[in-house]
Amino acid sequence: MLYGPDHVTTWVSESCLLLSSTLSLTNLKLSSLFIVMDPKPQDHQSPSSPSELRQVLVLRPPPVFAVHEQDFSSKFHILKAYDSPSPTHEFLQTHAQSVKVVLCSGIGPITADVIRDLPALELVVTASTGVNHIDMAECRRRGIAVTNTGDVFSDDVADAAVGLLIDVMRRITSGGRFVRGGRWATTSGEYTLGSKLACKRVGIVGLGNIGSRVARRLEAMGCIVSYTSRQKKPSIPFTFYPSILQLAVDSDALVICCALTNETHHMINNKVMMALGKKGIIVNVARGALINEVELVKCLVEGEIGGAGLDVFENEPNVPKELFELDNVVLLPHRTAMTKESFYDAAQILIGNLEAFFTNKPLLTLVANEF
Repeated sequence: MLYGPDHVTTWVSESCLLLSSTLSLTNLKLSSLFIVMDPKPQDHQSPSSPSELRQVLVLRPPPVFAVHEQDFSSKFHILKAYDSPSPTHEFLQTHAQSVKVVLCSGIGPITADVIRDLPALELVVTASTGVNHIDMAECRRRGIAVTNTGDVFSDDVADAAVGLLIDVMRRITSGGRFVRGGRWATTSGEYTLGSKLACKRVGIVGLGNIGSRVARRLEAMGCIVSYTSRQKKPSIPFTFYPSILQLAVDSDALVICCALTNETHHMINNKVMMALGKKGIIVNVARGALINEVELVKCLVEGEIGGAGLDVFENEPNVPKELFELDNVVLLPHRTAMTKESFYDAAQILIGNLEAFFTNKPLLTLVANEF
């Protein structure tokens, strides 16, 4: 069929009108679809500019954060107090109303003053197992939640604790000094004998996540294991001592794995060291202030105890210089927890806790605040 010009004009006009109506209807449906999909669940995120979303304050960068900083920065807006030219107090005041989360570790304590400077604070995430660098009483008063890394470091610390004990007893580090100092070739090979680990009586101070792992490792190596803790553990086969003094009397070595609290501060004192005796060894992989460091140095220098393996100190990073030249002392720079594997796992836990907070989900490793 042939159409004249008038027919063609009419057909085109009607087609355009139909197409316009179809597009309008399609846009309306799409708009309705987007309106349905747009609402977001209510969470801790601010609705303002992207730079204010998911803020995490860091006073000083924990080692885990320093190694995996890119993983954190890709998910959160990191407020770096340590990079600011302003004094910390002024930096905190600037961000006082927006900061809800702090990421910390022992090198950047969260004191009552810090907490008071942050009236909006709701969560403290620590990159450690211990929480003695956080004012837990103030957190409890304010209703601030605290998370840690759980037991992610426990196996590595337990491995290192056993390693320190073996090192001191078998004089491994001392042997390295002996060889490197050229004394092997000049003393006819004479070298002080070490001691056998098997059959030694080892007392564990604090049978928690780390202490129990140390105990199992030492039992497998033929040691006679006993322990002291806040309470006796019925399911544990090892001998329990309610008194650390009595535990020291019946032990050849003490491995300290407990938390630092007001009650445990300086619990390893001169009396305990004297009870341990001249051949006794102390290994500390917990916190430096559990030991009276002045008395420890005196006992080591005067030969009142047999040796020590120390990863932690009372005034880190300052270490008593008297310990440097003692062949019966092995020193580490608070690194027993630090391995590539544990740092990766710890970073995932820290990020998981932050993600949980910002999406109103249960925190992964909430610390029971009984302080």
